[in-house]
Amino acid sequence: MKNVIIIGGGPAGLTAAYELLRDGSGEYRVTILEESETLGGISQTVRYHGNRMDIGGHRFFSKDEQIMKWWSDLMPVQGKPAYDDKVLGREKPLSENGPDPQKEDVVMLVRDRVSRIYYKKCFFDYPVTMNFNTIRNMGLLTTLRAGFSYLKSAICKLPEDNLENFYINRFGRVLYSMFFEGYTEKLWGRHPSEIAADWGAQRVKGLSILAILRDMLRKLFGRKNNANAETSLIEQFWYPKYGPGQLWELVGEKVQEMGGEIRFGCKVQKLRTADGKITGVQCQTPEGETEISGDIFISSMPVRDLVAGMDDADENIRRIADGLPYRDFVTVGLLVKKLELKNQTDRRTLANIVPDCWIYVQDKGVKLGRIQIFNNWSPYMVQKPEDTVWIGLEYFCDEGDAFWNMTDEECIAFAVRELRKMGVIQKGVCLDAHREKVRKAYPAYFDTYSEFGQVVGFLNGYENLFCVGRNGQHRYNNMDHSMLTAIRAAEAIKAGSTDKSGIWDVNTEKKYHESK
Repeated sequence: MKNVIIIGGGPAGLTAAYELLRDGSGEYRVTILEESETLGGISQTVRYHGNRMDIGGHRFFSKDEQIMKWWSDLMPVQGKPAYDDKVLGREKPLSENGPDPQKEDVVMLVRDRVSRIYYKKCFFDYPVTMNFNTIRNMGLLTTLRAGFSYLKSAICKLPEDNLENFYINRFGRVLYSMFFEGYTEKLWGRHPSEIAADWGAQRVKGLSILAILRDMLRKLFGRKNNANAETSLIEQFWYPKYGPGQLWELVGEKVQEMGGEIRFGCKVQKLRTADGKITGVQCQTPEGETEISGDIFISSMPVRDLVAGMDDADENIRRIADGLPYRDFVTVGLLVKKLELKNQTDRRTLANIVPDCWIYVQDKGVKLGRIQIFNNWSPYMVQKPEDTVWIGLEYFCDEGDAFWNMTDEECIAFAVRELRKMGVIQKGVCLDAHREKVRKAYPAYFDTYSEFGQVVGFLNGYENLFCVGRNGQHRYNNMDHSMLTAIRAAEAIKAGSTDKSGIWDVNTEKKYHESK
């Protein structure tokens, strides 16, 4: 029996464990080392006073059928399937139980995707669509300027050596300056001209004005479905009844039932190496330091921390890894009586709130990046969904900066002031609030990232080390691609292969990805 040590209990680490144990061969003894006390990583669901918070929002949709089936095998789909009209799973009735999921509540809900941009107190479609609403909000003159700007970008292509040029080539300078420049700078703390174009290729891929027009025509003639839509333009997705953490907690239970072990509060600090292999890890636990040996190691921990814990990394590799940038994340949950935003769509919602899952905040006058409305992801995330609105306010920052170092009270008061400034809420409607802080939420594409290939080569030199997931590969993957890296790692391990190329190649084909 081979001892497999998995660093990290997020989607990638849990997927790898499940894949290694699911055939019941007994060939692997799997141990997951999780630094926190919770499974799911950034895909966890936080419980607070009877309400639930999704950290950053996670739509369960993939163009990879293997992933869609993986999800639906664990959680049957309730209602009409959302993927290419294929029935993946069986229908199951919803229970009216309280916020704690019961067995009959282990289902995926089919949700309508509604995300819009809130800019100068007007709603725009996300991605921007050239329809009557957009023209009315922008005004005829700005619309004409945007159209001519796009035509110019279609004829005179800029070199795609940074993210700014990447966006301008696809949308024109006018739309870029309105809907991409400010938000991107909020997200990364850097101007798009300083960010590698790789991020655009990673996140929006096929999205452009032409893609949006094709999507509109398909919809007009009834030929659109999720299978032929760009990911940012899908109209439905799956979502666990009690949030994404419900699925990853279930996977953790399955891993333990199959003989796997999960150790919480176990922070990996050092990796022991010999003869081109990892031999063990040194961990800090509540009981003190401990050494854990193994035959195979799967890492989803941040590359910067991984390399820092390896004594045989040379000075150059350490320099590159230490310079890899990350963006940290704060979300403020607010329970309010009502929103001042009016539902002027044809979509029905509980309490007649706006139907959006996310509202992207483009205004440069506020720090807020997105508003997440949990009632619309799943009403079961909210204790009283007909009487209250439970929202998540998403902020991007750097660990240790002034925003990160605010007290909970200061941060919540700041968030409330911004919502009032934007006209989203009135004074005195906030009933409860909670703040969550997430370190290294987003691996970034600047500073020493341009040299990252050297680090990949160094890590691949350890034949029994497999790097998976968003932070494990320093790649801004969504959940499905993080899972695929883990599945490819498990396949390589089972085949006795030390070739890591199939793992690193996941999500490099530039076919699609969703902007976030």
